Amino acid sequence: MKTKSQETQVDYLQQETRHHLRQIFISMMFKSRRFFHHLVLYSFLIGFGFGLGFLLNFHMRNVSFSPQLFRLSSPSLSPQPQPENFVLVNETVAYDSDEGQKGHSMVEFEKVMHHNTTEEELMWRASKVQERPSTVKKKVAFMFLTRGKLPLAKLWERFFNGHQGLFSVYVHTSNLSYVDDVKWGMVSMVEAERRLLANALLDAANQRFVLLSETDIPLFNFSTIYSYLINSQHSFVDLYDLPGPAGRGRYNRRMSPVITRSKWRKGSQWFEIDREIAVAVVSDKTYFPLFKKHCRWGCYADEHYLPTFVHVMFPGKNANRSLTWTDWSRRGPHPRKYTRRSVRAELLTKLRNREGCVYNGKESNKCNLFARKFDDSCIDSLIHFAGRIMGF
Repeated sequence: MKTKSQETQVDYLQQETRHHLRQIFISMMFKSRRFFHHLVLYSFLIGFGFGLGFLLNFHMRNVSFSPQLFRLSSPSLSPQPQPENFVLVNETVAYDSDEGQKGHSMVEFEKVMHHNTTEEELMWRASKVQERPSTVKKKVAFMFLTRGKLPLAKLWERFFNGHQGLFSVYVHTSNLSYVDDVKWGMVSMVEAERRLLANALLDAANQRFVLLSETDIPLFNFSTIYSYLINSQHSFVDLYDLPGPAGRGRYNRRMSPVITRSKWRKGSQWFEIDREIAVAVVSDKTYFPLFKKHCRWGCYADEHYLPTFVHVMFPGKNANRSLTWTDWSRRGPHPRKYTRRSVRAELLTKLRNREGCVYNGKESNKCNLFARKFDDSCIDSLIHFAGRIMGF
């Protein structure tokens, strides 16, 4: 039998054991609560991060789809210090030559429209603008798709000078610091072109629409180019059927049956079109959505969308050639770039007189009205030859 002292000792050990178990339980509960609190905190932070990312992405897309239109005060394109909001992602800047004031810079502008306008709303508005009566002067819309400033601005100033009321200028600038920006070879390039067209269509006087880059130059004076475009019976979209990986190989069978391989076309990005085709492009809800969905990496939508669209929709209205000269004689993904040493009288004369094209049913030696790619080192030489060779 246990003695009293032994029973006391056993009771003491049992009490100690219960005490330790209670401490362990309390410790586990405390750690469990702390773990639970941490879990809740981490879950909240992760959720907050996803929510913030979604809001930022939504905001960026709104910026991307809400191009801001500015009216500039004169035909000066000089690269002077520009307002802080001149270069914004997917921003469209406009200059209406009817309101030009001599002696002012084209970078002096004010915001005039497109407040909280989605891309779909902009396209819809552009497609509903009624043409002006035939008595109103027709204008040519010069649309610049650029990566920032216009390095050849002084040359274009001379070109436009004295022709107020016959042209409009639109500049779509791109800011590489934005993620949701215009990217070379991607469908976002076509979206930028559609935004330019939509903004230009809001002016009912614009009848012809020319897409240019910051490296383009005019090969003739304004009067010659204006007359050539306004009096043309055709639009000028370069398109052709190219076998092989760089042409038919880019076709995605998922576009069928709306776009079959036999309808697939390739061509230069730089176009000149009339108002009827421009309205059809911004109104397109059949072909463009397919390109946006299925013409992605390695497809180069800017080389295929408009050529395919015009080939299918307007086969009889197109001259099947571009008015912009580009030198692709060198192999590679990019054409030759002209520098200061390249600009010679012989080169410009040769580009101005190229035979082998047809204009309004007759053979012509004016096959190109513009040329590219000329970098900013060419500006002085180009201005030097503008009066002697190009006529302005």
